[in-house]
Amino acid sequence: MLATTPDFTKASVLVVGDVMLDRYWSGKAARISPEAPVPVVHVKMIEDRVGGAGNVALNIAKLGGKVTLLGVVGDDEEGRIIKQLLETAGVTCDLIVESSARSICKLRIMAQHQQLLRLDFEEVPILFAPDVIMSRMSSYLPEHNVAVFSDYGKGTLKHVQQFIQAAKQHGVSVLVDPKGLDYHAYRQADLITPNLSEFQAVMGICNDETQLLEKGRELINTYGIDSLLVTRGEAGMTMIQKDHTHTISAHAKEVFDVTGAGDTVLALFALCVSIGMEWRDAMYLGNLAGGIVVGKSGTSTVSIEELTRGLHGDKDSQYGVVSEAELTPIIARAKANGERIIMTNGCFDLLHVGHITCLEQAKALGDRLCIAVNSDESVKKLKGESRPINGLQERMTVLSALSCVDWVVPFSEETPERLYCKLLPDVIVKGGDYTVDQVAGGDCVIKAGGEVKILSFVEGQSTTTMIKKSMS
Repeated sequence: MLATTPDFTKASVLVVGDVMLDRYWSGKAARISPEAPVPVVHVKMIEDRVGGAGNVALNIAKLGGKVTLLGVVGDDEEGRIIKQLLETAGVTCDLIVESSARSICKLRIMAQHQQLLRLDFEEVPILFAPDVIMSRMSSYLPEHNVAVFSDYGKGTLKHVQQFIQAAKQHGVSVLVDPKGLDYHAYRQADLITPNLSEFQAVMGICNDETQLLEKGRELINTYGIDSLLVTRGEAGMTMIQKDHTHTISAHAKEVFDVTGAGDTVLALFALCVSIGMEWRDAMYLGNLAGGIVVGKSGTSTVSIEELTRGLHGDKDSQYGVVSEAELTPIIARAKANGERIIMTNGCFDLLHVGHITCLEQAKALGDRLCIAVNSDESVKKLKGESRPINGLQERMTVLSALSCVDWVVPFSEETPERLYCKLLPDVIVKGGDYTVDQVAGGDCVIKAGGEVKILSFVEGQSTTTMIKKSMS
């Protein structure tokens, strides 16, 4: 089993496929219309999310990977919203604006978290010159080592076999989420990921596990595909290769909405393949991520913090590695309960007895201890290009395992001043020869009625000393 969440920041994935806007109108349905026997929804919230290939790209970006998305949208408001949502999330977008096309939009009417109606606004297949995608894709392939083709049957991937061959010629791994009954279009892909219904529509009904494996091997032999991943809902997922099969059971404890779960699984596989992970580990993480996302409403993504907690079997978001967005309400609730919040920060590259002593002393000052940890990029700026020795996820995982630590949160700046001023803990703790006025964010906390405490370092204990000893 994996010890910690992989560092996906080194992954580089190109996503090509059908992009769409998932729009949600949500409210309360408390009465029946006098005009017809239908519920009346008093709309209170309108929310736009990106679906299809865009959701695959969003999941990759959310987990820290570098991702470029290539797709087609219309010259309309929906297309502009799609582009804005993607770029805000860190996705590099190259969306072909086709004036004769209409951006695909799926409007869901929700009441009390239940979907009452879906309205699809689309004109498919999308018509455009395929050589436009080919030329743009060819320019991106040298910068990425994995290409994902997300096919929703809307027309963007009508010529997907040409795209697959172009990727293979560049030595790029090809992952496909297929659609329809003609799998000749996906010949020579490295991996395809149909769900069980899609697989049986192509290969016939499977009455038992033996038939599933037989038909799976028949498919990969017929179409020259290296690996087949069949997602099977509550039965988990099965990987079929020429000389190997592996099945794992579903991870979800509660299924709220399966929308976009396949996109999340595909995104995890793309990230894992990009950084050279084994298929079995990719299956484990993909299954874990899919289990997390089906517990959410609508088209959703999974965060690195959620994946880390799931990896260690901790479903309680009150503890462990958390994002800044998650931590803000957690601290607010803890303060409302009268708990005293202590925060400290650092790189914590190689954990030693000096760190442990300071952290235990810090925890003794209050009820909850939160550690803010420098990102890999900020550590390099502070310590030099040879640092950190351990990546951010490894450092946070080790810290979160300490009994004295309640929460661990990353920050990307050189100092946590912004974070401290936002969260306003009761006490900031620093170790070493600082003075109170030198502690970043200390003035904000003091103005809010908090304090800054300086603790002494344990003599002779430091990461630098440990590194020197290992090299001597």
